Amino acid sequence: MSLPLEGIRVADFSHVMAGPFATHLLRMLGAEVIKIEAPGRGDAMRNYGPDRRYDGMAPAFIGVNAGKKSLVLDLKQPLAQEAARRLIATSDVLIENFRPGVMAKFGLDYASVRSLRPELIYCSISGYGQNGPRRDWPAIDNIVQATTGMMTLGGAAGDAPAKVGFPVVDTLTGQTAAFAILAALLRRQRERRGEYIDVAMFDASMAFMTSAIVPYLVTGNPPERTGNIGYSGQPTSAVFNASDGRQISLGVVQQAQFEALAREVGRKRWLEDPRFLTPDLRRKHSAEMRDELERVFGEAPAAHWETRLSAAGIPCGMIRDVAEAVSLPALEARRLKLGLNVPGLPERQQVEIVNAGFLFSEDQPGVAAPPPQLGQHSNEILKSLGFSADETGALQVED
Repeated sequence: MSLPLEGIRVADFSHVMAGPFATHLLRMLGAEVIKIEAPGRGDAMRNYGPDRRYDGMAPAFIGVNAGKKSLVLDLKQPLAQEAARRLIATSDVLIENFRPGVMAKFGLDYASVRSLRPELIYCSISGYGQNGPRRDWPAIDNIVQATTGMMTLGGAAGDAPAKVGFPVVDTLTGQTAAFAILAALLRRQRERRGEYIDVAMFDASMAFMTSAIVPYLVTGNPPERTGNIGYSGQPTSAVFNASDGRQISLGVVQQAQFEALAREVGRKRWLEDPRFLTPDLRRKHSAEMRDELERVFGEAPAAHWETRLSAAGIPCGMIRDVAEAVSLPALEARRLKLGLNVPGLPERQQVEIVNAGFLFSEDQPGVAAPPPQLGQHSNEILKSLGFSADETGALQVED
């Protein structure tokens, strides 16, 4: 048995987050990923964060680059462009996230390199796509959160727009790119042809927001900001305070779940109360329903309700911060954390990253090698391509 992408080579011309996250997923499925970096400081993500002790191997960089190989090329130089072409000729997938037109300046755009490898899967990631009126506009995660309307969906009516607290656009775009690449690889098996994939952060985000956008497209009614109330709009799908000051998130949206909740918390009278008999009635009397629930959940700590209601088949979870969430035993049981030894880190070299987010029956996704140092594999890869580099990094043809 083997991982599904073993034997697949990926030439990764991407940087920062969206592209590297896509190739990170491919790497965890077994692909060989060769990361092409500029001389000097390499991928800007190597130096993200406020702690300069991590420069070159920043925590954010570790999270999406484990197990890759690093090749330093100055793509402004003709010999480096030729080395890149030779690498592309040996690759199954190329991914890049420069602004549209940049790869063409290097002579490495799809039209220029497709003849080198007719079955190449070439994926370009950009803010607004390779065509259209906003093609040349710059974009990063928080910009696209703004321009898609994502920042206006959270919070309650009247609140200021707020971005999601992690680079959700970058990661969902990377996942979209990986999904598209896998689809193209599958078709290549059948039809023996390559593909050009155009992934826009804006497009991927709009698709990700389907549950908010399509109801508007169908009805013409813009989505309402409902704070911590769930997508169903039910007062029984919301956040409540427990007796210890912690909060729980309840997700009771089906009639059977409501009936089970009423019995579990000793409030069978709700099942005969004319205000609460149906979902529509509970929405109509939302304030009264919430008052009832607040009184119930104020009787015990949050952890009690999470365990008790979940065991009874009623969706309920205690609100945790990230530190609490990553310490849950479930992460070990689900193989969600991968241990890595990263030499040279301050304070500790043994760290953990997050796995792919799914399990196979055998041969689990994952990676054991640390992220590469800048240019760590340059000599090895250049030699295989017929080049060498002197101490300044200048390339020479060997064959």
